[in-house]
Amino acid sequence: QVQLVESGGGLVQPGGSLRLSCVASGFTFSTKVMSWYRQVAGKERELVASISATGGSSNYVDSVKGRFTISRDNGKNTVYLEMNSLKSEDTAVYYCQMGPFWGQGTQVTVSS
Repeated sequence: QVQLVESGGGLVQPGGSLRLSCVASGFTFSTKVMSWYRQVAGKERELVASISATGGSSNYVDSVKGRFTISRDNGKNTVYLEMNSLKSEDTAVYYCQMGPFWGQGTQVTVSS
């Protein structure tokens, strides 16, 4: 069965960095678009970034452009989200997504 397992969240100060990882299994990873979403309690889940199957193209929500980078390693069935210059408004649960499938989420808290 499809599994998406995120890791790498935590508490970081404003201006800091984190790298999230999502290890996928149960499908042919190298053929699927992968995405990261985030959700704040009481708000709708928001698409943060997506990356094509080959990794050749990606797109981002405006609020993270220039600060976040999505990448993938098809040999390791893993998609990453490198987050730099973090702001308090980036605080959320971050989810890995492929089609109808979601990971369990990893909490990112940006606070001094």
